[in-house]
Amino acid sequence: MGAASPGRRTGDPGRAADPARILLELLWRHRLPPRKGGRGPRQTVSVDEVVTAAIGLADREGYDKVSIRAVAAELGLRPMSLYTYVPSKEALTVLMVDAVAAADDPIPGDLPVRDRLAAVARQIRDEYLAHPWLFEVPSWRMVLGPGRLRRYESQLAAVDGIGLDDPEMDRVISVLTQFATGNARTALAAAHSAREQSDADWWETYGPLLTELMPAADFPLSSRVGAAVGELYQAPGDPAGDFEYGLERLIAAILPG
Repeated sequence: MGAASPGRRTGDPGRAADPARILLELLWRHRLPPRKGGRGPRQTVSVDEVVTAAIGLADREGYDKVSIRAVAAELGLRPMSLYTYVPSKEALTVLMVDAVAAADDPIPGDLPVRDRLAAVARQIRDEYLAHPWLFEVPSWRMVLGPGRLRRYESQLAAVDGIGLDDPEMDRVISVLTQFATGNARTALAAAHSAREQSDADWWETYGPLLTELMPAADFPLSSRVGAAVGELYQAPGDPAGDFEYGLERLIAAILPG
């Protein structure tokens, strides 16, 4: 973005740009012409490097550990100098989310339609599993940048031409996204619990007590089904299997005819 602060791209050099313009120009910075004659200290890293450092920090330590001060420390910068790159943690978060979306590969158009629909859901699930901090970021009204728009374009291309009208195409993307997001949340919770105590250890502690206290005659279905899935999964549940099972049936319901 050149040497100057992103808050100075207005016709009046003495007036900072409004927050919406600052954020949009940061998001679309690679589409803007190079800046000339900028004021302020010379920048030693790029906005891309700031965003990459913030994502790495969030992946390692969680979203609550991301701050202007912490990201500056990752880059060996003074905290105040980071404001010449991003105006706030909120703006940085929008850039982080867009960068994660930009990393998605396009969905190949020559795949069978079922595989294209599955790819939409798998990409979203994989994103949340790789970057759990995304669950802590409000997604409603998230400002659109090139990464998120490019991904949306790829998702729409995956469902284009299968007999849906435009609102239905958007609805399919939303449903697949919500399904994948919910399953990823469950999978992460299961993984977190397993790190604290294995499923085998948990059942060894609670299983005999539950058998003693729960009258099987009062809960015949729960007893029968619980025993069957416990033997099959060797765990309270199977999020990965649930995802494959649900996705197959969801796609079958989506496809016309």
